[in-house]
Amino acid sequence: MVPRVWSLMRFLIKGSVAGGAIYLVYDQDPLGPSDKSQAALQKAEEVVPPAVYQFSQYVCEQTGLKIPQLPAPPKFNFHIRDYWNSGVIKVMSALSVAPSKAREYSKEGWEYLKERTK
Repeated sequence: MVPRVWSLMRFLIKGSVAGGAIYLVYDQDPLGPSDKSQAALQKAEEVVPPAVYQFSQYVCEQTGLKIPQLPAPPKFNFHIRDYWNSGVIKVMSALSVAPSKAREYSKEGWEYLKERTK
């Protein structure tokens, strides 16, 4: 009976975390335009550190453990819109030149093999 209850609790916790993440993405729209993403990042920078501190204080009170002070989160000094989709652009450019590069490398390899077998 206990393993069933424990597995149900794990499922409910995982489902709650996943549902919360989906709701957060829907509500804050961090995958939308860059100005909304920047606003969501700034809001997270303001809200998350106090929440983590408050939770750690609660855990300390309940368990009697001492949790060391966490270092301050790093500050990002760049705008998201400058780097928005830069990874996608790099991957697509690499994929677009992949056939010609593969042909070039295979030609070089073939020439190398011809030279070595003579």
